[in-house]
Amino acid sequence: MTIDIPHPRTSPVSETLSAHVIVVGNQKGGAGKSTIAMHLAVALMRMGRRTGALDLDVRQRTLSRYVENRAATIAATGANIPTPQMLDVTLSAARQGEVADMENEAALAVALKRLSATSDYIVIDVPAGDSHISRAAHAEADTLVTPMNDSFVDFDLLGAVSPSAPEDVRPSVYSEWVWECRKRKAQASGRAIDWVVLRNRTATSRIEAKNKQAVGDALKTLSTRIGFRLVPGLSERVIFRELFLQGLTLLDADRDGLKMTHLAARQELRDLFIALKLPGFEGEALRF
Repeated sequence: MTIDIPHPRTSPVSETLSAHVIVVGNQKGGAGKSTIAMHLAVALMRMGRRTGALDLDVRQRTLSRYVENRAATIAATGANIPTPQMLDVTLSAARQGEVADMENEAALAVALKRLSATSDYIVIDVPAGDSHISRAAHAEADTLVTPMNDSFVDFDLLGAVSPSAPEDVRPSVYSEWVWECRKRKAQASGRAIDWVVLRNRTATSRIEAKNKQAVGDALKTLSTRIGFRLVPGLSERVIFRELFLQGLTLLDADRDGLKMTHLAARQELRDLFIALKLPGFEGEALRF
């Protein structure tokens, strides 16, 4: 379904939504946003929650293609697997930047309202880089999930570290950007954004260990200064790329047929879901 672009708006609409909005965002590409978004959506549906999804990365459309591949697998095999309700948001063709920005925000607002009518949770995958539509989506978040690879290259968007004083960590581009979105959300609705940073796991050699320890120390320092929660993310595994072509997730695979490494990845997903502390799951056992 495609969302038509109505008249523009100027403030977040999430305070009027009944659904909980989860935004998966990071200005840097290659951090696994779409993989996280799809697995979160499926996890929510496995927990019995109605779940909608938006893919605002209209160029790459990774999350959209993921859901399309899933639909093709269901049609071909008759698999009984839950699929999030997906809406396509067509961005403005206006040449004037200000007009396009307002129209894009309005389109996002309509999509959120429509999904909220039939969803308990809405997962939004936003594009890398700095765009007005990405900022607008961040300002709608109830939970903001920021995956990052375990390196100072990724950390640089979150914080700036002084080479001469590693303990001197200051907010950088993306952190300041999120801060503005959090202020906008608070002013419009009086509600806070729960910001969670996922530190993806990579294989560590002895040479890399010292650098990764330094990244970890910098993240802990920054988290206390600007108020995000730091939780372990996912390991780099080939299985995630293999399942994409079928639109499947680790939560769809037969537990008895999984390799031990896949079982470990599945447990990482369980741990991640618990760490997000999403509302409405207190005391409820996981179903995946």
